Amino acid sequence: MVAWADYKAEAKSRGALAFEVYVAHSTPAKSPAEIKAVLPDHLDYIAGLERSGKLAFAGPMSDETGEHMQGMGMLVLRADSLEEAQALAEGDPMHKSGARSFVLRRWMINEGSISLQVGLSTSDVTFR
Repeated sequence: MVAWADYKAEAKSRGALAFEVYVAHSTPAKSPAEIKAVLPDHLDYIAGLERSGKLAFAGPMSDETGEHMQGMGMLVLRADSLEEAQALAEGDPMHKSGARSFVLRRWMINEGSISLQVGLSTSDVTFR
C-alpha cells in the first residue's frame, strides 16, 4: 500500500493538481421520518459550513438506479486535516442524532474541469 503523502508528491511531480478535500458519504441509520425530522437542523448546519468556507459541495444521492431517493448524501469538506474534517462531519445534526452514519475519506482531485457561469441580475447558475 502506498502512503498518501508519497502518492500526493508523485502526483504533483507529474503535474497533477493534487488538491485535497474530504468526502463524507452519509447513509441512513434510522427511518425516513426520523431523517426528515432532523433535516431543518442539518440544512442550517450545512449553510453555516458554506458560509465559513468549509463546505465545497453537499447534497443527496440517488439509489443505484438513479430513480429513487433513499436518504443518502455526500459532503465535500475543505479542512486542514482529517481530524478537522471528522469533527465537521460529526457536527452535522444528521450524524449527531444518529439519523445517518458516515464514512469519511480524503479525496485528491487530480483531473477534470469546472465551468461556472453566474447571471448576476437573473440569478441563473450554470455549472458544468
